[in-house]
Amino acid sequence: MNFRERSEALEMEILSPYAAKASQSLGRETEEKYCDVRTCFQRDRDRIIHSKAFRRLKHKTQVFLSPEGDHYRTRLTHTLEVSQIARTIARALRLNEDLTEAIALGHDLGHTPFGHCGEDALDAVHEGGFHHNIQSERVVSLLETRGNGRSGLNLTKEVRDGILNHTGETNPITLEGRVVKLCDRIAYINHDIDDAIRAGVLTMDLFEQPVFDLIGRTHSMRINTLIMDVISTSLNQDDILMSDAVSQSFLELRQYMFEHVYLNPEAKKEETKARMIVKALYNYYVENPSALPMELYALYSEGHGNDAVKDYIAGMTDRYAVTRYKELFIPRFWT
Repeated sequence: MNFRERSEALEMEILSPYAAKASQSLGRETEEKYCDVRTCFQRDRDRIIHSKAFRRLKHKTQVFLSPEGDHYRTRLTHTLEVSQIARTIARALRLNEDLTEAIALGHDLGHTPFGHCGEDALDAVHEGGFHHNIQSERVVSLLETRGNGRSGLNLTKEVRDGILNHTGETNPITLEGRVVKLCDRIAYINHDIDDAIRAGVLTMDLFEQPVFDLIGRTHSMRINTLIMDVISTSLNQDDILMSDAVSQSFLELRQYMFEHVYLNPEAKKEETKARMIVKALYNYYVENPSALPMELYALYSEGHGNDAVKDYIAGMTDRYAVTRYKELFIPRFWT
């Protein structure tokens, strides 16, 4: 056996009956020659890490727009935290870590600049709406290339499904995808508390709230509590669950964050400007599609129409969007 075959055999031996096995993958849209070293899910993870969309995450907003401090989360650091938490749970439940990691690393590739306010703005102006999970799947299935001129990363169905369904009403088909779906929330609620306190939007008085009695008053305690609860509740189950008590506390904390951070006027005071930038850029390229980058104009001309405009705007980083806005709408004074 080669290295890949040994890894696949080991998965069959040690993983849970509920885990997805690489050797039993539902496959890719286009069949490929197998790698001698990596399983199909390991290859998917590597393709995501090496993609341009993944690199752009480091300059996309998580909650606070272009913060001046070095320690605020970005979309990239959020993605890495989701991956770490999800892998911990997957390992404990004997699920497929490689599949879990690939889904986690790819789940936000389609996110807009300026966080969820950018998503809302694009959703408002693009016919058919905009949802970052759908866009993330479009990124890996169409927009990214593998250096061979062919569109898409040709990922396995399990990874694409996990990316597509990491948010929304539909559950992923694998437990690994469901782990990522839950860990996305675990990660952002907890690291957003940290960032909100650093930003002065929340104070340490927050931790006097009764909700913290159960899940913990420090970042590490909360993460540990939630991870251990998911593991103990989901062990030997065909679903990924929290206990009723922890789930209720977690929902209360999430509601508190929406009321005091995600919808806080002080934290969101620049979002009106960000929405204006996204809408102005979108409308400009709808009216001037030939100004799109060459590869996106080709997509536009091939019948994708304004979806190609949406693709361009969604792929922008915060600072690139601001730069393009300045170039297009702010006059240069004569010297």
